Amino acid sequence: MLKPTLSTSLLDAKTRFRVQLKHAVAIGPGKADVLQAIAETGSIAEAGRRLGMSYQRVWSLVKSMNQDFFEPLVLTQRGGSAGGGAALTEAGAQALNLYRAIERDAERAVARRLPKLVAMIRPEAGGSV
Repeated sequence: MLKPTLSTSLLDAKTRFRVQLKHAVAIGPGKADVLQAIAETGSIAEAGRRLGMSYQRVWSLVKSMNQDFFEPLVLTQRGGSAGGGAALTEAGAQALNLYRAIERDAERAVARRLPKLVAMIRPEAGGSV
């Protein structure tokens, strides 16, 4: 079952969009950032450094995405004398582009409607009950 979710924060003015399969996130902001960093750096290790994530964490997210989608999103080549590397597949580039487009659409929709909703909420709301 696909379950798209949308969350927004007034504190950092960001809208976050996730597509979930049962309880696992197939793609969300963190995975999209990983795809983008791999596309820009050609390296899982460098993507991790750029995002403040461990190599193992980035590798785990890549493995998860490659399993969740019909086609792998990232191709990897082990290190060694020729050096390693990582690159988005055509499906990976398409998934990233679609995700970013959905994110922009969601941000526009939230920016239009959220201020009206926020204006209806008491400033002291959210305190302890």
